[in-house]
Amino acid sequence: MTTADAPLSSLYDAATAYCDAVWAADAAVFETLCHERFAMTMIENGSLTFWDKAAYLERVRGRVGQSGPAVCEILSVDAAGGEIGRVHLTVAVPPVRYEDHLGFVRVDGTWQLLTKVFRTCERLDDGEQA
Repeated sequence: MTTADAPLSSLYDAATAYCDAVWAADAAVFETLCHERFAMTMIENGSLTFWDKAAYLERVRGRVGQSGPAVCEILSVDAAGGEIGRVHLTVAVPPVRYEDHLGFVRVDGTWQLLTKVFRTCERLDDGEQA
């Protein structure tokens, strides 16, 4: 890995931490991973639902986490100028698997999650696409 690869590697690490925290419903991770201006958007049945950081943390705290390794797949990671990054992934929160598009910014050398746009991509209980 070269110095130029370091932002991409650390962005991948941030995406992995995100997946682990979603799987375990670990709001403490999101306290620091999410930027103070974090915004989340869900698209479902043609409708959009929006949350800010406080609402997202409340949502995470309301779930029971899963044990063991996260069920996720990081599909792509891209960084530009070492300042902005994008991650496309899937992560399970039984009984569904979500497809997430995450936007990161690098603040004081640390990747922070600024935006999340997601949808349900699969029901895990019956295997049907959502």
